[in-house]
Parts: sequence; structure tokens; C-alpha cells
Amino acid sequence: METTTAIRYVRGDATSPQAKGAKVTAHIRNDLGGWGKDFVLALSRRWPEPETAYRRWHRERAQNDFALDALQLVQVSPDTWVANLVGQRGIRTRRSAGAPVRYEAIDRGLQTLAEHALVLGASVHMPRIGCGLAGGRWDRIEPLVAARLTARHVPVTVYDHD
Repeated sequence: METTTAIRYVRGDATSPQAKGAKVTAHIRNDLGGWGKDFVLALSRRWPEPETAYRRWHRERAQNDFALDALQLVQVSPDTWVANLVGQRGIRTRRSAGAPVRYEAIDRGLQTLAEHALVLGASVHMPRIGCGLAGGRWDRIEPLVAARLTARHVPVTVYDHD
């Protein structure tokens, strides 16, 4: 399912990026410090460091840049990083009004991700970020990925899990 945005779509697991060289696996986190469900479970099974770093980042937020749209890059192997991008306000509950996704925060976080990817010479790998528990719509997020990453010649692969 190739689109004009030059985003490559594959069936597979974003925790096993299909690329040579430097690579970043990106995903969306909430601003509450919660890690518990969805894609992060697979991420934590593969690499424990991103969860540990994210929880520390949130816990010490009074002394750092933790906020909506912030990005934390965690190196998990010599050529692989995980990008914890804060793009969700709170979590969805039974009493929630609307989805917790914050498109503006994802947009700004992707801009920061592009800067890091360009410096590292890395490709970016992700599930359909913001579309799981965050409740976002891919038809709103895909143009952000295209504008912030592929338009700057950062290769992006989106993984649809079987």
C-alpha cells in the first residue's frame, strides 16, 4: 500500500526494524508517565531500556524537558534507538470526552525526531503512531509524518502488525 508520501508500509513488527544502518523506532507516549498497554509491551519485551528511561524522565520531570511534544531518544544497541514521543494528553477512560491524542504535539515531536534522524543518518520505523490507545486517526497523522520526516528525506517504514 504505497502512497505518494514515500512512506513505506510493511506487514511486520516495528520492534524488529527492517533496515541496514542506523534506525530509530518511534512510538507515542502519554503525559502521565504510564507505560502499560499496546505497542509498548512488545517494545519492553525486546528492549527494557526505553521503559526505564521514560519512567525516570517522567519521575524527574521537574528538572527536565518532559512535556507534551517532547522527545526522548534511548539507544538500545550500537545502531538502534527508540524515540519516546509524548503526544497524548492523559489516557482514555470510561468518562473521557474525546481521544487523548494531541496532533500538534505529535507534529512538533516528529520535527524533533527528524533533526535527530538526520544527525544520526537513521531511518525511522513505527507502528501507526497515535492510532491505538491514543485514539488518533492515521489520515491525520500520516501527513504529519510525510511533512516532518519524508519531506526531509528521512526514510520511514510503517509496520502493520499481523
